[in-house]
Amino acid sequence: MIQFYSPDIAESKTLSPEESAHAVRVLRMKAGDSLVAVDGKGACFNCVVTKAVASGVEVDILSREEVEKPWQGRIVLAVAPTKNADRMEWLVEKCVEMGIDEIVLLECSRSERRRMKTERLERIMVAAMKQSLKATLPELRGPIAFADFMAEERGGEKFMAWCGEDTGKKLLCAEHCPGADITVLIGPEGDFSPAEVEEARKRGYIPVSLGESRLRTETAAMFSVAAAHALNQINESK
Repeated sequence: MIQFYSPDIAESKTLSPEESAHAVRVLRMKAGDSLVAVDGKGACFNCVVTKAVASGVEVDILSREEVEKPWQGRIVLAVAPTKNADRMEWLVEKCVEMGIDEIVLLECSRSERRRMKTERLERIMVAAMKQSLKATLPELRGPIAFADFMAEERGGEKFMAWCGEDTGKKLLCAEHCPGADITVLIGPEGDFSPAEVEEARKRGYIPVSLGESRLRTETAAMFSVAAAHALNQINESK
């Protein structure tokens, strides 16, 4: 099944020019054909095409369904963008495919990249949402300075993946309660600075390990999201 993304489909009953061009020029859709559109806010619409033009496909909405996200709790990933933009784009795509609620681009003292083309990331997120048949588009924020993010009030579990030596550090997979809201901080390749670690601790973030292997930023970030989903699924299957 192919999904289309149209954030205002309920009111406009029209696909965007980009989605319309894909429907007409690539998929050869015509009046009378059926299509499925999502609004990125959790609603899925079963439609029939009434006017098939590349500038704006018009539809009649046959039914609307509210689609619950297939995971419990709220998953937030705050990650320092990688020096290689391609790695960050790959990470964002995979996180959306697995399922995530919010991605924050974190600007740390040792960050190797302080700017990202957020418009491109948003397009990647839309494509990943459609490909994985989800109806909710995650929130993308940033870049946000580490101190500013720390100043935000956040509930649920709060973890910091940290490579420093600390006898009190625990395993993320052992500390996370399946289904709970979770925020995970992932630093740059040079890791968080001592001052950032101290600030995060003061704000209630628990330093955790992701295992014995030293992971790249994007690998650590994806591991964290995948771990939350895996633990959630194991818990639900009991």
